[in-house]
Amino acid sequence: MTDATTISPLDQARILSEALPHMQEYDDETIVIKYGGHAMGDEDTAKAFARDIVLLEQTAINPVVVHGGGPQIATMLKRLGIVSEFAAGLRITDAATIEIVEMVLAGSINKQLVGYINEAGGKAVGLCGKDGNMVRAVKATRTMVDPDSHIEKVVDLGFVGEPDKVDLTLLNQLIGYELIPILAPLATSKEGQTFNVNADTFAGAVAGALKAKRLLLLTDVPGVLDKSKKLIPELSVKDARKLIADGTISGGMIPKVETCIYALEQGVQGVVILDGKVQHAVLLELFTNQGTGTLIHK
Repeated sequence: MTDATTISPLDQARILSEALPHMQEYDDETIVIKYGGHAMGDEDTAKAFARDIVLLEQTAINPVVVHGGGPQIATMLKRLGIVSEFAAGLRITDAATIEIVEMVLAGSINKQLVGYINEAGGKAVGLCGKDGNMVRAVKATRTMVDPDSHIEKVVDLGFVGEPDKVDLTLLNQLIGYELIPILAPLATSKEGQTFNVNADTFAGAVAGALKAKRLLLLTDVPGVLDKSKKLIPELSVKDARKLIADGTISGGMIPKVETCIYALEQGVQGVVILDGKVQHAVLLELFTNQGTGTLIHK
């Protein structure tokens, strides 16, 4: 990328001026940003992301960040010698694992991100879905076909949950008051059991409850690709369902797109899947005419 020092002051002023209509579009709106474990990258990348989030807040946008942490959880489990079992492509979260998951997500990752945002001049508040009963979850279940008998069976994933109810009482005390909520995707059941929730799903549920203007899913791919592996810049829900049906959208992209559709059905105006490793991806999407990633809308 061009170094900022090589851009003339006039060009810098023009760039800021061209961002004005986009800033006006999102004025006083809530934007939920899911910051994926793979998109976090190194410390410099995380600090650049934190600066961009502070910039959003300074332009009268209300950012809410939901972060993942799969790679960091895997690293800690390996360090502690805890071997994970997998079923239907998902980690089975037993009692020993959920303790580590909570420590990594609500502890180290959450507070590190809070620190970076505060360092950049923001006022971040680190929370998880357990705080204020923000996100209530139910036990997640998955099915898989037994390779020997070819019979479909239910897989017990342990302490893995799916959002059931979102209570906005706590978030409403923060949003619009110069405070930036940073949410770890943990929730409790009505019996008080802690559940690990997929970060995309968690972000979709929170964005839907907030009726957010945008949900941005930062990941490690450019967005939704067509069969020739070219980026699809925009999709309707109807088009997205067709692409799932014909196999164009496959693998791990299917649950991401299904999360987008769910969020739109709950009242989010638009959802974007974009590459979080691209420098200033959030600003490119919100403040430029070209945008980045794939916008999914009704």
